Amino acid sequence: MLWIIGLIVAIGVLAVAALGFTAYGNARWAEATRVLLGRLEAARLPPTASHYDASELEGLPAPVQSYFRAVLKDGQRLIAAATVQHTGTFNVSQTGEQWKPFESQQWVVTRRPGFLWAARMEIVPGFAVRVHDAYIGGEGILRVAVLGLFAMADLHGPGDIAQGELMRFFAEAAWYPTALLPSQGVRWEAVDEYSAKAIVVDGTLSLTMLFSFNDAGLIESVHVEARAATVGKTIVMIPWEARLSNYQERNGMRVPLSGEASWLRPQGPRPYWRGTIASLAYEFSA
Repeated sequence: MLWIIGLIVAIGVLAVAALGFTAYGNARWAEATRVLLGRLEAARLPPTASHYDASELEGLPAPVQSYFRAVLKDGQRLIAAATVQHTGTFNVSQTGEQWKPFESQQWVVTRRPGFLWAARMEIVPGFAVRVHDAYIGGEGILRVAVLGLFAMADLHGPGDIAQGELMRFFAEAAWYPTALLPSQGVRWEAVDEYSAKAIVVDGTLSLTMLFSFNDAGLIESVHVEARAATVGKTIVMIPWEARLSNYQERNGMRVPLSGEASWLRPQGPRPYWRGTIASLAYEFSA
């Protein structure tokens, strides 16, 4: 009988310890999120204009003109910032299929380009993994921690990690489409009737991304020839693609509410992120 009582006491102690770790980890992660949000806000630049003028489409490749006419109305106020909430699944295996549900919140500013994605997923029941994925002030950030305390990954800095995060920002720009306008610093080059290259520069980084459009003129996919991927403890450059769908109207604009991100390996596409926007709120230029 005494051993049973001892076992019950031990289980109780472990349960209390786990709750304590969880509460402490949540508080630590919330503070880290607050600090990153402060940095994101500090990196903001004043808007260059307040409204979209359709005259700036003159000279753009035909599919790009069709896209802006499909998603924006002349006089649309420019997006200065956005807050996005997602739900979806993430494949945590590099070789198999282990899709785990996640929920996340993302904060975006369009000048200077930047975002912070804060996600939570349970790899094992009762043990949440927290993720910060960000591009702030020209720096890329990827932090993954069990219970918000025990680091599984902690990458940050300029170079490949920053370039990869800036790619993510512009691949997702269909959520905040005024950020893709020429007046916001994006240069477009013709490819064919269904695609065009976007050239974007931020600080020392310069990107060229291939945007493909469907028959309705909407962005269907964004492709880059090489994006930094973490394989084990090393970073390798792999072709990457984001696919966008389920366009609906929000604040007078047409934006995609579903998406999928994939690494394009020699054996074929390998999706790792599938998400749906649960809510989307904008801050517009005055």
